[in-house]
Amino acid sequence: MTAVMADLSPLPMQPRPRSGVRTASPAPQASRRTYGALDLGTNNCRLLIARPAQDGFVIVDAFSRIVRLGEGLAATGRLSDAAMDRAVSALRICADKLRRRHVHISRSVATEACRRAANGHEFVDRVRRETGIMIDIIPAGEEARLAVMGCHVLLEEGDGPALIFDIGGGSTELVLVDTSGPLPRTLDWYSAPWGVVSLTEVEPGDATTPEGRLDIYTRMRARVSGAFSAFAARLPQGTRAHLRLLGTSGTVTTLASVHLGLPSYDRNAIDGLIVQSESLRDVSQMLSRMSHAERIELACVGQERADLVVAGCAILESILDIFPAERLGVADRGIREGILRTLMARDGFQ
Repeated sequence: MTAVMADLSPLPMQPRPRSGVRTASPAPQASRRTYGALDLGTNNCRLLIARPAQDGFVIVDAFSRIVRLGEGLAATGRLSDAAMDRAVSALRICADKLRRRHVHISRSVATEACRRAANGHEFVDRVRRETGIMIDIIPAGEEARLAVMGCHVLLEEGDGPALIFDIGGGSTELVLVDTSGPLPRTLDWYSAPWGVVSLTEVEPGDATTPEGRLDIYTRMRARVSGAFSAFAARLPQGTRAHLRLLGTSGTVTTLASVHLGLPSYDRNAIDGLIVQSESLRDVSQMLSRMSHAERIELACVGQERADLVVAGCAILESILDIFPAERLGVADRGIREGILRTLMARDGFQ
């Protein structure tokens, strides 16, 4: 298995049909090569293993686990021993999958938690020693580019301004793209230092009463709105019907699942879904008013997301404030898919 360490230079984003990631059967010459993409975020560790196909790629294995690598980072500026242990445990599973699937080439990236932590590079060294996985700590601009590459095909057709966003654990990336040509082109982007973990930790409060929950949510909204203000001033104006918005993150997939009332998460029902923005705003406000115990009882929220989803709701509402599109696209794809497309394109697969 070959691991890619260096930062990859930007590639043109490849146009693809809107059918989804899993496409036609692999072409015979492509099926012999298997690629891996690992995204170690502030909250999640996620792996995809895929083979090139005639029209994209086919997923052959996947892994996802909430590890909360950035837990406590806002207070200490360091990754905690417990958080690093959780991440390494998940990465050992990923390393085993990469070996068993005979991955031809892979790239593993880490984002905001490792960028911000004083011991981020020490952690990366530990991961290499204990799992064999070589992790690239990528800058925010590269994170945004990969996310766009991985999900832009799900943008609604149209000529109006288009914004793609990724609500992470430690940061939120906003990317304004132009789709007037054959390939999307980045016009502007911004990385806010607030994700579901960092925002939750910086705005504590008494969540046991309705008044306390409202106070926490109001402060979260104000903090994120302030962070977005300079970027918001650069955004183009347009009627709600012409604005196009696409979100890729656990926040939007979770809120969409709650909106649909799903008994359990179903990627086929969520990835590529288009919903009314006001519907997800309503879900956000509902969740912000609920107690922690009430959120746990929601099938698509559960124990793992019950304490973090409120911060995601605050970030989503702040995005809708600055880019009030009538509809919102939901993508269960992003950085990993962007990595896979980059690696395959470098080997000549489209």
